[in-house]
Amino acid sequence: MAAPVLTRFMIISDTHNFQFGDAEKVQGFFCQPTPKVDVLLHAGDLTGRGGLKSYKGVMNMLSHIDAELKLVIGGNHDLSLDGAYWKRLICCDDDDPEDIAEHDSAMEIFKGPLAKEAGVTYLEEGLNTFTLKNGARFTIYTSPYQPEFCSWAFPYERNEDRFNLQPHAAPGVTSIATNPVPDFPAVDIMMTHGPPKDILDWTAFDGNTVGCENLLRAVSRARPLLYCFGHIHEAYGAKIITWKDDKQLIGAEAIEDQTQQLNGYPTASRCPIRFGKETLMANAAIMNLHYRPTNAPWLVDLELPRVT
Repeated sequence: MAAPVLTRFMIISDTHNFQFGDAEKVQGFFCQPTPKVDVLLHAGDLTGRGGLKSYKGVMNMLSHIDAELKLVIGGNHDLSLDGAYWKRLICCDDDDPEDIAEHDSAMEIFKGPLAKEAGVTYLEEGLNTFTLKNGARFTIYTSPYQPEFCSWAFPYERNEDRFNLQPHAAPGVTSIATNPVPDFPAVDIMMTHGPPKDILDWTAFDGNTVGCENLLRAVSRARPLLYCFGHIHEAYGAKIITWKDDKQLIGAEAIEDQTQQLNGYPTASRCPIRFGKETLMANAAIMNLHYRPTNAPWLVDLELPRVT
């Protein structure tokens, strides 16, 4: 068996129109240049409310990050990236041709020449496999969806499960999954915009947790090396989740232990995660509760399988 390849990831989320020049206005971390990495992961909420000018600004920001591979998903604030949502919104608003065409124009920004120039790969819901120049290969599951929140983009209802087929859905929940998360060992990394239930998902408003039980059930089946998300700014942080040996257990019952992790940015954290036994989970929201860019990226070294 080939030796694993140490691969460096930078994980960010909820940048909300952040630009490098903004870092000069705050006591921030996001100095330029950022450390060179193999893979950048951005878990959504790229903008404040979408918009073509803002999307072009995102490309400018991402172009300054030195990474071989830059994987990006949308979030609930990126309104026109959600085609179905945008169509409903515009039909209820007006018939301006430019507004109607904005989703297609946004996709051209994220999948066309601007994205290519910035080195960005925009991912929708589902599985993708990538091979890096260092010989590492990984499979990542991504989804921009989260439980319905203030009538924003990429929503689903709490009693709808996008991530598990019906046999794995919680009681009283209906599976609507068209791209379900596969079982272990098919996924090395998961990236969703919203967090799983009771893990880095507490809110300052009332102290309640607002993560998705369906996501927790899915990640407990997949047991990836890394699971990153954002959405809840004030719950920024990282934990190593240790799973029980019984892989038939699902959801909270599958968790044996949780260990809080410190962020050493700009120094990378070496995470010798035991595949199938542990998952590093990171809420990587850059903005704090007051939409100030005060949270550092997560810089993580993972051992990935080598292409043979």
